[in-house]
Amino acid sequence: IADCRIYKVRKDVTVSPRTGQAHDMYVLEHPTWVNIIPLTPGEQVILVEQWRHGTRSVHLETPGGLMDEGETVEQCARRELLEETGYEADRIIPLGAVHPNPSIQNNLQHYVLAKDCRKVAEPVLDHAEDIAVQLIPLDKVERMIEDGKITHGIVIGGFYLLNRYLQKYA
Repeated sequence: IADCRIYKVRKDVTVSPRTGQAHDMYVLEHPTWVNIIPLTPGEQVILVEQWRHGTRSVHLETPGGLMDEGETVEQCARRELLEETGYEADRIIPLGAVHPNPSIQNNLQHYVLAKDCRKVAEPVLDHAEDIAVQLIPLDKVERMIEDGKITHGIVIGGFYLLNRYLQKYA
């Protein structure tokens, strides 16, 4: 139905197994996403602050973006981290994958931990990005979520998976 640059809208006609009636369903066809939780050697999280049109407000988030065709999760994570923040990671550790909203979306959201990140360049932003990089101590993030300073659901999901990883391996 529509090609909206980062997603397409598809209309399906489905039949209810309960009533036998047909109805229209709309699906947002997204590429796979990767979100990165980047940590410096000093246990600071590299966050990005940016305007989000949907809420018409600024949000504090982890870096991330859409996977390019043929790209691996790690390649995408490294590319997006460098482009949005100017940082590179020594190691990329998978944390898990989720369906962001299976009621209307068909994609996966991958989460990775980027360890021992160091700044190697200035960010290289695309025409639609206006990003400010912030370093926040990891031990302050939970409180920032509780206080409503971090409200992006996908970002909060990433910190949940990071917490599980750290409980298991730290």
